[in-house]
Amino acid sequence: MFKKLITLSFLFCTAQTFAQYNAYELFHPLWNYGPVSSARSAAGTPGPAYWQNVADYKISASLDDTKRKISGDVEITYKNNSPDKLPFLWLQLDQNSFNTQSRGGKTTPVLGGRFGNVAFDGGYAIESVLVDGKPANFIVEDTRMQIRLATPLVEKAGIAKIKIVYSFTSPKNGSDRMGIQETKNGDVYTVAQWFPRMCVYDDIEGWNVLPYLGAGEFYLEYGNFEYSINVPASHIVVGSGELLNPAEVYTAEQMKRWAAAKTSDKTVVIRSAAEVTDAASRPAKDRLTWKFAIKNARDVAFATSKAFIQDAAMINLPSGKKATAVSVYPIESDGDKAWARSTEYVKASIEHYSNWLYEYTYPVATNVAGIVSGMEYPGIIFCGYRDQTASLWGVTDHEFGHNWFPMIVGTNERKFAWMDEGFNTFINFYSTDAFNKGEYKNPKFDMHQIAPRMFRAEADPIMSIPDVIQARNLGWEAYNKPGFGLRILRENILGADRFDYALKQYIKNWAFKHPTPRDFFRAIEDGAGEDLGWFWRAWFYELWKLDQSVKDVVYIDQDPAKGALITIENLDKMAMPAIVEVEMAGGAKERFTFPVEIWQRGASWTFKTVTNLPIKSVTIDPDHVFPDINGKNNTWKPVVYRAPKGN
Repeated sequence: MFKKLITLSFLFCTAQTFAQYNAYELFHPLWNYGPVSSARSAAGTPGPAYWQNVADYKISASLDDTKRKISGDVEITYKNNSPDKLPFLWLQLDQNSFNTQSRGGKTTPVLGGRFGNVAFDGGYAIESVLVDGKPANFIVEDTRMQIRLATPLVEKAGIAKIKIVYSFTSPKNGSDRMGIQETKNGDVYTVAQWFPRMCVYDDIEGWNVLPYLGAGEFYLEYGNFEYSINVPASHIVVGSGELLNPAEVYTAEQMKRWAAAKTSDKTVVIRSAAEVTDAASRPAKDRLTWKFAIKNARDVAFATSKAFIQDAAMINLPSGKKATAVSVYPIESDGDKAWARSTEYVKASIEHYSNWLYEYTYPVATNVAGIVSGMEYPGIIFCGYRDQTASLWGVTDHEFGHNWFPMIVGTNERKFAWMDEGFNTFINFYSTDAFNKGEYKNPKFDMHQIAPRMFRAEADPIMSIPDVIQARNLGWEAYNKPGFGLRILRENILGADRFDYALKQYIKNWAFKHPTPRDFFRAIEDGAGEDLGWFWRAWFYELWKLDQSVKDVVYIDQDPAKGALITIENLDKMAMPAIVEVEMAGGAKERFTFPVEIWQRGASWTFKTVTNLPIKSVTIDPDHVFPDINGKNNTWKPVVYRAPKGN
């Protein structure tokens, strides 16, 4: 429904139904909404009996930079808040995917791919597993570990303390999620999936145990993290959350700069390019331990290198709180000064989303230049070390947008990639428009030009599991199509006010919880006051196309002075509201807007326009805001009689 409807004299509509369009199919109540429960309400909010398990982590790890090996131990305090007894626990061992014998390895094409590994036999070496101080009965199956408890974990209050000692060798390129970038001043380690993590047990399907193959990302429990990273003293380490011991790991001069950066709106250099090769820029010790903490997070990641340039600045949050934007990058990234602006980009992105959607919740936001082309973790992102100025803004903004989806709103990325990538693509449109008064402003999107790519013959439904979506389609089905769909919903169906209000209510209600697509659909409908089943079905569940047209214009009594009857059509299975522009002889124009409900009456709609002049043209969707697959039938013009030549 549009924000403003023009009152018209609707004369009649036909009952004609085209072969493809079927009003009963499109407007049938959406079966995928599914049942509600005391845990999830019909309003798209957590119900009074909503529950969620908790996993707190204490991790200690050490890097051997000659063997590229990480060794560590993790202590997990797992609390069962569910109404069920748990006789066993499942953990994620995603590092095991980086192995030719894993499912991820065996499903990697011969030539490799972004989410595959070829000829690398990595994965975890598990030294020991304890539960409540006693050796555990466990099995490892691909990227999952099952711990079979001696006594079931009791419902609503059971707590298990798990300790795992492990090690692994880092792959050079870990499915574009982590890896090692070689530089002239040392390797840059971007480290993720680096400790065993609890699988989610939820009210939707119990244990969520899809194996990790690469394309589908993560679904994780929330908790508090404390972790320490022991590295050579020549290294600088950055990680999710707050650095707890800066005075122990920075030089005195770097501490002064660090303190200045935390109160500066301008970027402050902590370690310059010239200092990277200066031994005095690091404490005179053999090794150092960097300590970090973060609260109410899904995960943690870190990066370490002796090659890092580092800078930082203050982030201003709407509540008056402050956070810190940080960037680290090698000298190779400093050539065109793109990465010298990274902290500026981080600050702008975080401040924009905090003011629009929900306040950023972590004390630090860090951007790392490395081998990973773009990947997000709570409070830290990895971007390509060769990114140029405009592309670096885009990837930085996109990856930090993920701190809202799925770091704050904790969706299941293993099954619904669009609920993080599509949401994020959508919010990136507006942050890019706002950044630096339009320095990298988005182009005006012509949805008619985009439609053929969106509605490709080989497309997959958005609601497909990401590992099932073909690699060539992932960009459209996970990112672009849902992103454009949400933009159309905001700008051309609900209007910004109603959409933003409903979206912010959804974020507030599901912050640090686990919503499903159904919860989102219901939340937007209730918050905006609109039945949108027709939209969700056509855009997210089906592969339907949009084809609106102007069929005919008939003057009443063949006299333009008496007005005209204009007939528009909906020729394919998808439908959208209609915007019709009528241009008169002489150039005057009038626009008519119609709600999507006109298509409940059938595949065509006729309305009357009052004019004293002949009509020069009638165009449906004149601004190309809807993805019409066939723009050739969008405009009607009168047939002009031309006498044969020679007469």
